[in-house]
Amino acid sequence: MNKLVKTFESRRTLKSKFKIVRSHNTEITGKIDVPKGLYEQCPTCKETVNMKNTVDNEFICKNCGEHFRIRAVDRLKITVDPGTFVEKGHGYITLNPLFQDGYEEKIAEYKEKTSLDEGYIYGYAEINGVPTVIGIMDSYFLMGSMGSVVGEKVTKSFEYAMYKKLPIVIFTASGGARMQEGIFSLMQMAKTSQAVLKHSNMGLLYISVLTNPTTGGVTASFATLGDIILAEPNALIGFAGPRVIEQTINQKLPKGFQRAEFMEEKGFIDKVVNRKELTDTLSHLLALHRRNQ
Repeated sequence: MNKLVKTFESRRTLKSKFKIVRSHNTEITGKIDVPKGLYEQCPTCKETVNMKNTVDNEFICKNCGEHFRIRAVDRLKITVDPGTFVEKGHGYITLNPLFQDGYEEKIAEYKEKTSLDEGYIYGYAEINGVPTVIGIMDSYFLMGSMGSVVGEKVTKSFEYAMYKKLPIVIFTASGGARMQEGIFSLMQMAKTSQAVLKHSNMGLLYISVLTNPTTGGVTASFATLGDIILAEPNALIGFAGPRVIEQTINQKLPKGFQRAEFMEEKGFIDKVVNRKELTDTLSHLLALHRRNQ
């Protein structure tokens, strides 16, 4: 059985070509390694922050509380119990159905940069001892865009949760549908939504955690269909971008429009939760559901 179980321990260490990156380790176990002396400007407060200290602070700016974008493997490390994650859904190959020039090369480049096969990973895990299925989108892989493989893996994660009769937690981070795959990408919206419905009909819990950014076809499908919808502070959440909306309606949008706090105020999401409190919040909700089954 152990031979069939693959975890991130077998993945290569990330070899990024970017001069500034927020994480350099693809292993869920072991210490996250950020080179000493690496600095970056916080996009909110504009202060220069030491990224080593920011990693130790769960990728949150110590000056203003800005939640930096985070790799999927790092999300696993700060969310699930050590040694409990078992990745599922290996072996999918992203094709080029519309024969777009350079698309295959781009996929290969992102595979090399991220050591992932696509922009979504899922598997079994435990959060404070409570078993669940967890899925995470990685915005560092083509901005977490949803192509046919991502849509298939999201669907399979719900099917795996149904098979194991477990709740599912999904962290979304996406620029939307993948334009290189056209209609094949848009079809994933209906496909993933149907998977959510089947999981719900079994009386199982689905918690959606919206992170920055969650936009486009992902927002219009499985991301906003959770039984409970949480979001990280200041996360951008919406379908079209604010600029596109303003140009369409010829009106100035309210301050903070499409940000998590605005969405909570309008009842679109249930609660904005600080990253440091997410693990306890999720385990509490999962435990409540488990007791009531």
